[in-house]
Amino acid sequence: MTMLRDPVLQPVPILSLRPTQITVGMREVEERRQIIRKRGPRKIGNFLGDHMIPVIRGPKGRNYVIDHHHLSLALHKEGIENVLVTAVADLSALDVDAFWTVMDHKSWVHPYDARGRRSGFSKIPKSIDALKDDPFRSLAGELRRVGGYAKDTTPFSEFLWADFLRRRLKRSMVEKRFKTALAEALKMAKGAEAGYLPGWCGPV
Repeated sequence: MTMLRDPVLQPVPILSLRPTQITVGMREVEERRQIIRKRGPRKIGNFLGDHMIPVIRGPKGRNYVIDHHHLSLALHKEGIENVLVTAVADLSALDVDAFWTVMDHKSWVHPYDARGRRSGFSKIPKSIDALKDDPFRSLAGELRRVGGYAKDTTPFSEFLWADFLRRRLKRSMVEKRFKTALAEALKMAKGAEAGYLPGWCGPV
């Protein structure tokens, strides 16, 4: 395995990027779209330069996204075709099975479906535009933004919070009464039951 941190200055088509997760929070994607739209065409170049997509080079030279799935999908939905990427590691010499084994051990992949159940790697979409919606991922993202927990370097920490919330709130509430669900989530986030989660900032 070769560790890299070199940006690819040649633009890469967004739809050529391979996800390393099955879901995103579509509500969060829509919020990113609004931010992008406010930038306007003149400032979008600087924005893309400041938000390069971290990838792992995998079999057949494909670029596998390990962060910024929401941003990548938002950019695609806003009609932007290309992005700049930063290669974190080169695993292109591995066969497919060995590649996913290394990705799993490095916590560079999160193969969990919209119900929080682990799936096979074959269930991970082949392109950014095929990512599925997990409303609890949107709730977890918003919970962090309102101070429910702190930003943490733990891989896929938002998904751990999403799973915590999924076990305690009904999906219908999150989908139809998001503000109510957020208020409930904020109470839960400060409780001792959430103490094992990354970024927890409860009362003790």
